[in-house]
Amino acid sequence: MTQPVPQDLLGEIYAQWADEMQAHPDMSLQLLRIMFDDWQRATAEPEGVTYRHTTVGGVPGIWAEPVGVPSDEVLLLLHGGGFALGSSASHRKLGGHLARACAAPVFIADFRLAPEHPHPAAIEDALAVLATWRAEGRAPERTTIVGDSAGANLAIATTLRLRQDGQPLPRQVITMSPWLDMENTGATLDTNDATDFLITREGLQANIDRYIGGACRPTEPLANPLYADLTGFPRLYVCAGSLESLLDDSVRLDELARKHDVDVTFSVGEGQQHVFPFLAGRTERADQEIAAIAAWYRAGLPA
Repeated sequence: MTQPVPQDLLGEIYAQWADEMQAHPDMSLQLLRIMFDDWQRATAEPEGVTYRHTTVGGVPGIWAEPVGVPSDEVLLLLHGGGFALGSSASHRKLGGHLARACAAPVFIADFRLAPEHPHPAAIEDALAVLATWRAEGRAPERTTIVGDSAGANLAIATTLRLRQDGQPLPRQVITMSPWLDMENTGATLDTNDATDFLITREGLQANIDRYIGGACRPTEPLANPLYADLTGFPRLYVCAGSLESLLDDSVRLDELARKHDVDVTFSVGEGQQHVFPFLAGRTERADQEIAAIAAWYRAGLPA
């Protein structure tokens, strides 16, 4: 059930972060990480979900599991945060809402963060989780990768890397407000600058420098999936908010997927901020999106 929420809570949280970062431009990365764990404040606590801390393939994280719903399906959630911020703590409740709606357990992975662990460390951690599940007998066709923002980049890149390595692909990929353009050229970085309360071109560039630095070119498909050949890619869900500066990344991803005959669904939340499903349990629009993701997810499951 949707709970009462202040007007535009997500925008309020983002504006608070932006104010703090502007007031303290020398804020340490550790303090930024603590601040970004507050992302979970936007999300209501889901009912009927349990949590447990564990590791999968050497990667720590949190399992979010719907109570009393046995399932052979599994979702891997790769969190956002510009490759340098965010955690299983920031995304625990979002993972719980997805687990309940999809009636399947969700593993929220604490992959290694940049700049201590630049590209492709996070992708390698996601691959380690998937390899462990395969070794345990979990069928890839019953596996879905989910990601928001930078985590959506990782979800796509991990799938591309699986294809490159000749490994079986997940059945489905779900992306929320994907951040893909490591060249930092998206049109809505300018047109939506006044309506996005968090993202700036300068902030994105700082995270690009942390993530890829000199590790690869900004046009490398495993860092910038907008340069990828998506032929044979799994069915794909993309959602984004109309107010966000990264909307153009979603538009271009949808166009690229259609160009390569990928089964893609694209949903735009009018009047919504970056990763608006974070408001699950608090706003009707976020709950509608979680329900739409779950319906799309179930429709793609094997018989």
